[in-house]
Amino acid sequence: MTDSVSGLGTVLLVNYGSEPLADWVNALETSGFAVSQLGGESLTLANILSSRTELVIIYTYGFAAQGLDLCRQLQQQAASRLLPVIVISPVDHLPDRLQAFDVGVADCIRADLWIEEIVARMRVQVMTYRRQLRLQVQAQRAVLAGSSSRLLTDLQGALRRQAQLLQAQNQKLQQEMQEREQAQQALRIEQQKSEQLLLNILPKAIVDKLKQLEGSLAERFDDVTILFADIVNFTPLAAQVGPLDLVNWLNQIFSAFDRLAEQYHLEKIKTIGDAYMVVGGLPVPTHDHAEAMMEMAIAMQETADRMARTDGQTFQLRIGINTGAVVAGVIGIKKFSYDLWGDAVNIASRMESQGMPGKIQVTEATYQRVKHRYQFCPSAPVMVKGHGDLATYQYVGR
Repeated sequence: MTDSVSGLGTVLLVNYGSEPLADWVNALETSGFAVSQLGGESLTLANILSSRTELVIIYTYGFAAQGLDLCRQLQQQAASRLLPVIVISPVDHLPDRLQAFDVGVADCIRADLWIEEIVARMRVQVMTYRRQLRLQVQAQRAVLAGSSSRLLTDLQGALRRQAQLLQAQNQKLQQEMQEREQAQQALRIEQQKSEQLLLNILPKAIVDKLKQLEGSLAERFDDVTILFADIVNFTPLAAQVGPLDLVNWLNQIFSAFDRLAEQYHLEKIKTIGDAYMVVGGLPVPTHDHAEAMMEMAIAMQETADRMARTDGQTFQLRIGINTGAVVAGVIGIKKFSYDLWGDAVNIASRMESQGMPGKIQVTEATYQRVKHRYQFCPSAPVMVKGHGDLATYQYVGR
């Protein structure tokens, strides 16, 4: 048998999967292999041994037990002990590949590799198989012809060296696969860290857009609710405590507010000094953002009542809420952040700055959305540039 027989080699394709393999057959035949197939009731050890193949390819999903058992049977038969077996699978799982090598598989190949690499691996196995057969035939001829024992010993030594070489190649391949698996795992961990860092800065929907490079990072939302809150008499308090104590105290307060925003499925936008800004209804639109924002505001006031100040004074918030349209997105190329723009934002800020300590002040737009669930009383109109005097309402209870 020579390396030129049947082109690149004679291949038997054993299909343990459910999908047809016509594309695989065409690709292998185009590359120069002579391909035959077995499957179903024709898939028996006797049929494989009678096929005079030079390479068995087992196509299986998840390294099926039947495929591994077939490999064991081929290893146990003297007529097929040298016959190389390659497993091709869409699933790339290291423990399964190692188990396949343990039962005598010559190579494991991912189904999504380039066909050129797959053909190259198959060609190596066929050439090795043919060399082993030639050495075996030479040894048999030497015995029949009464050749010297030294020649027979040399041929047997050549067979052993060839087997050792194959074993070393398999061990090297297993080591490379383990190293690749470890590298892929390390890469996945770093990707998760990077994504978590982005999620601490931007909403998840915006992070998904950044990863997929889809669409603009600025978008108009016609119906959202914005809340501004600040700490009453914060400036005098800041002058009475050290910088580190002040930052720790603010971190305690705003961390509590962050947990509330997550609880009510709202999106924290930013903090500026002692001011806290949160929005509902974006980047994923919702229908109950105004009610969720009122619940957030009430919970913030209750949180403030439980907070202790270092100077013994009462801790109070001023809260302003408005409902309307905004543009939201990310701008700039350094230290970027997700922000909102529009009249609705400015009006919400005015509701807070012109509000009463310890009170929640809302605009007419928000009042109309939530008046069926909460009690309000009219408060003094607020002058807003470009809008004149706007009607406002103060929350008094449920």
